[in-house]
Amino acid sequence: MPPKAPTLTEQRDAIIAQLRDPDFDGDLDDLDQRAEEIEKKIEAANRRDARLRALSASSLPAGDPQPTPEQRIQPGMQPDSQGREHPVTAAEAFIRSKALESFRASGAIGKFSVEHRDAPTGTVTSTNGIPTVPQRVPGIIPQNPDYPLLIANLLDRQTSTGNTLEYVRDTSGPVEGSGTWNKAAVVPEGTMKPQSGPFSWDTITTSLKTVAHWVPITRQAVDDDGQMMGYINGRLTYGLEFQMDRQILTGNGTTQMQGILTTPGIGAYQPVSGSTDSKLITLRKAKTQGELALYPPDAVVLNPLDWQDIELDQDGIGQFRIITDVTAGPAALRVWGLQVVTSVAMAAGTALLGGYRTGATLWERQGITILMSDSHADLFLANTFVILAERRANIAVHTPRAFVKVTFAAAP
Repeated sequence: MPPKAPTLTEQRDAIIAQLRDPDFDGDLDDLDQRAEEIEKKIEAANRRDARLRALSASSLPAGDPQPTPEQRIQPGMQPDSQGREHPVTAAEAFIRSKALESFRASGAIGKFSVEHRDAPTGTVTSTNGIPTVPQRVPGIIPQNPDYPLLIANLLDRQTSTGNTLEYVRDTSGPVEGSGTWNKAAVVPEGTMKPQSGPFSWDTITTSLKTVAHWVPITRQAVDDDGQMMGYINGRLTYGLEFQMDRQILTGNGTTQMQGILTTPGIGAYQPVSGSTDSKLITLRKAKTQGELALYPPDAVVLNPLDWQDIELDQDGIGQFRIITDVTAGPAALRVWGLQVVTSVAMAAGTALLGGYRTGATLWERQGITILMSDSHADLFLANTFVILAERRANIAVHTPRAFVKVTFAAAP
């Protein structure tokens, strides 16, 4: 049996004894180096011990739910070969799921699904069943690095726990100006204080809407991770996101999601008849209108053709009025301090400017769910599978005055 290696304590004591020995005739430089190494190891051990004791004594706040063993590991959330615990896309969740692994191994007929939630999780608080306006935290707007910035990512995003969405919509008039609800004033001592109001609210009741589509895929492609990820990320997932952007803008609010442009009470700006204002100037004046409503705009959605006109706008000597870094990505697009999002979902000749995070919330019931089956119609006989992607969500436009619909002047 090999001799047991000396402990840190034994090594320390041996070095101390040598340092105290007046007759020590060894290499002093080597002794100093070994002493320094032991000192560092002991400091590291002390830090590790202190961290262990602090972690053992710590506890979660009262009421903080503890995950069950089933919640700790969900399909599609197993660590990958690089040790990453949570996949970052729906395709990764699907490819890394135990369900797909079992499906491939057995080759059995049937179907299975994997859900990937990229919406922020949280508790939905309510008053009489009506969700309260959630706290909004400033930060970097998340985006898929492979695609342009989406309109949905401009909004406050929250998780819903039910199928019915109820919220209150502020229909009060503007704060500034005469005849409004704000009666705040300087009051002489001993006199009556003015009462502000009336406040006006509408209770909106709607349901979460399902956005879905599917594509056929061959059995050979099912066995190829690269093709599967291409189908899920490149076609299915982005197709859902693109349709959701359309719904956010123009959904009718009944059979579809609630669109901001179809919500009553949003602001509107259009140059007066005969105006020669360029689109660049029109946006700046519309921004002022939003600021006067006390909801400073933070972004604007434009049709690509209108953004092209703005970027290519030149002064009298041929210089571009907008200085753009042509090597930067979509997230770098800005005008008048506003984040610019271009989308063909926005009709040419119009734009939507607003305080997106303060004016509306995207409530999502589930993340993107991917389902695969070989039992659809006669596809089993053709050795073909179906991959279906769906998600459920809706928009709560609780502060319409935070948005301004812009209509550009017709070209001369």
